[in-house]
Amino acid sequence: MPKLLVVIPAFNEETNIVPVVENLIENYPQFDYVVVNDGSRDHTAAICREHGYRLIDLPINLGLAGAFQTGLRYAAENGYDCALQFDADGQHLPQFIQPMLDEIEEGADIVIGSRFVNVKKPRTLRMVGSYLISWAIRLTTGKAICDPTSGMRMFNRRMLEEFSTNLNYGPEPDTISYLIKNGAVVKELQVEMGERMSGSSYLNFARSVEYMIKMGLSILFIQWFRKRDTQTPYLERSL
Repeated sequence: MPKLLVVIPAFNEETNIVPVVENLIENYPQFDYVVVNDGSRDHTAAICREHGYRLIDLPINLGLAGAFQTGLRYAAENGYDCALQFDADGQHLPQFIQPMLDEIEEGADIVIGSRFVNVKKPRTLRMVGSYLISWAIRLTTGKAICDPTSGMRMFNRRMLEEFSTNLNYGPEPDTISYLIKNGAVVKELQVEMGERMSGSSYLNFARSVEYMIKMGLSILFIQWFRKRDTQTPYLERSL
């Protein structure tokens, strides 16, 4: 079985981090994990240390992209074959990790845990942005992605090396679109999502609208001008 690292970016998740990590430790011990504390202002890091969790403690808040890239850099430097982006709030369910890993073994570069492969996407105001991003990806790549905003994504070794060493490689729909255009094999797997255990997401309505507009414009226009380094060996780039 490929060696997998579950990367758990965490920002102010003191009330959620213990049940999320304990579930992995107790029920899915075959998968390694690392918590990347993204400069939390609460007790997230202290709780992880108290419980002896594997922890990367960032001194400042880098945002999701920076925290996740840190986790992928750790995975690449420690010989992992693939890595999974896994939320610290309890929404991502670990029973879907193995089926996603099976897709990686079948040749996928990226596997998205999707809510809408076999389930119809609701026509709600919240989903308008998801529809628009899916449309933008299909228009620019010819590939239909049903759930482009899902944060449960698994990357094979080739992808985690690119994400961990290149700038502007955030785990976002515009980068997924860019990689599809450059030949990456992206698959979706139907999953279920849980509810946030406690606390509230930083993505309020205004931020969600801003995010959707930013992603749409990036996919339609900016991604055409990105350059990709796939020739330089990872170890050489990381020196």
